[in-house]
Amino acid sequence: MTDFDDFYAAHYADLTVQVYAYFGDRHEAQDVVQEAFCWALARWRQVSGYDDPAAWVRRVAWNLATSRWRRIRTMRAFHLRERGEPVVEGPGPDRIALVEALASLPAAQRRAMVLRYLADLPVAEIADREGVPEGTVRSWLHRGRTTLAVRLRPAHTEVPHA
Repeated sequence: MTDFDDFYAAHYADLTVQVYAYFGDRHEAQDVVQEAFCWALARWRQVSGYDDPAAWVRRVAWNLATSRWRRIRTMRAFHLRERGEPVVEGPGPDRIALVEALASLPAAQRRAMVLRYLADLPVAEIADREGVPEGTVRSWLHRGRTTLAVRLRPAHTEVPHA
């Protein structure tokens, strides 16, 4: 029975060159040969008894390289198919303006506005979640609507004076 460290030192470089020639990527070759040696180490009692343990490690490395090559090929084919899907456009100017206006609100008002108008929660549930009276939530919503109305008003409209 050969010492694993000696076996590794004697065969790592040769196996890496062989897998590199097959796979075409030096780093991938090093990875699969390392992984194959890990498999051999885990089964060293059995593998060391083979007539040619290096052949076993070589076969495992080649199988690992082939599996990686197949995964890469499948992934590339998937990506090529996905390119044909329609591209979704980004948010329009109105949505961007709304997000910016919401971001300008104080945090409590912003949460209340989002929970009420986007999540469609009743005032009572928002109050319960925030741990405040319903009147406070109504106040946040009123102030939030007022602020958003001013910020989202088209530039060409005038505010009526009372």
